[in-house]
Amino acid sequence: MSRSARVGLNLAIAITVVGAVAVPITGAHAAPAQSTSFSASEVGTIAPSHAARPTPAAKRAAVTQRGNRGLGKHAPSSNAPSAPTVNPSNTHSTATVTSNFDGTSSRDSQIANFNLEFEPPDQGLCVGNGYVVEPVNSAFRIFNTSGNTLAGPSNVNDLYNEGALQFTSDPRCYYDATTNTWFATILFIATNNGAFGTTSHLDIAVNPTGNPMNVWTEYQFDTTDKTNKGCNAHLGGCFGDQPKLGIDQNNVYVSTDEFGITSNTYNGAQIFAFSKSDLIAGGSVHYALFKNLKNADGSIAGPLQPAITTGTPSAEYFMDALDPNGTGDNRIGVWALTNGAAVSSGKAPTLSTIIANSEPYAIPPDAAQKGSTSTITNNLDDRMQQTQYINGTIWGELDTAITISGDSATRSAGAWFAVTPTLSHGVISSASVNRQGYVAQKGNYVMYPALQVASSGNAAMVFTLSGSTIYPSAAYSWLSAGSSNFSAPQVAASGTGPYDPNGTRWGDYSWAVIDPTADAFWLATEYIPPVGSQTTDGALNWGTRVFEVSAG
Repeated sequence: MSRSARVGLNLAIAITVVGAVAVPITGAHAAPAQSTSFSASEVGTIAPSHAARPTPAAKRAAVTQRGNRGLGKHAPSSNAPSAPTVNPSNTHSTATVTSNFDGTSSRDSQIANFNLEFEPPDQGLCVGNGYVVEPVNSAFRIFNTSGNTLAGPSNVNDLYNEGALQFTSDPRCYYDATTNTWFATILFIATNNGAFGTTSHLDIAVNPTGNPMNVWTEYQFDTTDKTNKGCNAHLGGCFGDQPKLGIDQNNVYVSTDEFGITSNTYNGAQIFAFSKSDLIAGGSVHYALFKNLKNADGSIAGPLQPAITTGTPSAEYFMDALDPNGTGDNRIGVWALTNGAAVSSGKAPTLSTIIANSEPYAIPPDAAQKGSTSTITNNLDDRMQQTQYINGTIWGELDTAITISGDSATRSAGAWFAVTPTLSHGVISSASVNRQGYVAQKGNYVMYPALQVASSGNAAMVFTLSGSTIYPSAAYSWLSAGSSNFSAPQVAASGTGPYDPNGTRWGDYSWAVIDPTADAFWLATEYIPPVGSQTTDGALNWGTRVFEVSAG
């Protein structure tokens, strides 16, 4: 239920880019030199849930709410700056696609949800021990690494022990090789006769056996808020939207965005830290909660992406985009949660943030597609997408508008950042962007990027690629260790036709994970699959593609 979160000051800037390196602009935003720290709003414990499943027939009307996924709170501002201008890389990828198959599809979702249809898929993906688990809205499959289905398609709610017709959204999952454990998250909102009710919770499913076919333990954390600003009961209360998943050696992290369930209230980002060892043990779980968060410049913190962390650093890191009014920006927020081990003993960690100057970015335009005059909605926002910490660097990426030298129109592209953080006295004291750039292609649109970096320094980015001469396709770009730019986009699976002209959403995110056993990456994104994987009536005819790329 991804909703844009852009409130705050009106910050318009001018943007000029030479190649892929931002040039400082007079009047552009400067990053504050000081960091800001926060105290935990709450610490406590939760117990495993054993909720009974409701009768599906009694809840049928409620499931239609899954399709009511409105656009963001704003469209691109009429006074937004010009998009960054770049000369994209023409370098061919040196990577090899080693596995490539259709993932969970709109037909799977239709089959598993009583012939109902939804958009967008919201791409989940986790890989380990020879299994590939892919949950989407609103179905999931379990594959082997050759693409053979081992289980499914099943209703995605089965993974979280929710009733088949309950409203859930935004699934994510991760296999933690260090503990041989699978984790999965999704949001839940109660419904009443087909309308949203006044309660919500976060579902966390855990499987410590290493085999996702075995039984999972589910937890439900109540995210209903009826005391915060604009969340009083007569307005329906507030909930934590689009749970985003991160992990380190101490905790599982979930960030959400607090919206009114039935109102336009927005209170910014929240961060939950759940003890990883407690989750694996299957008993009561200690947690810490931070809410009402603000960036170091005082603006309300937008969607925060927690890092998928490799190694044992002194902090869990997060990043967010700083474009509060949809007018473009050249800064990103960098966050650090230190003393994470304290969560398991019922104590509070420390959260701090600082702002780093970056290349410019702005809300992308809708994307053209071959075979249709309709466009694909891609202007939801320029929020930070998947984030990772590895080898002392935080990596992140987001959608941006781009002007390509010699092109005839503004396109969408993937902007990426490699950030070096510094801690001092338990808080983040500096953050500098040491590498950055754009993945773009003349005449085409790059949508919903996600990237991961291996310990070797190789990196891969996955995204949808579309344009007037290409159907929405699954594509990727490769960054070799030591290189300064990603390769030109490479199509892994060509789309078979245009998207439903009556569809209103694409995305809301792709996903990438490191192969636990090789210098390779598993990638998943939305595209238009063969007709056999589309809905039976051709409406909302999306599919997903899962593929692995490795160093050539």
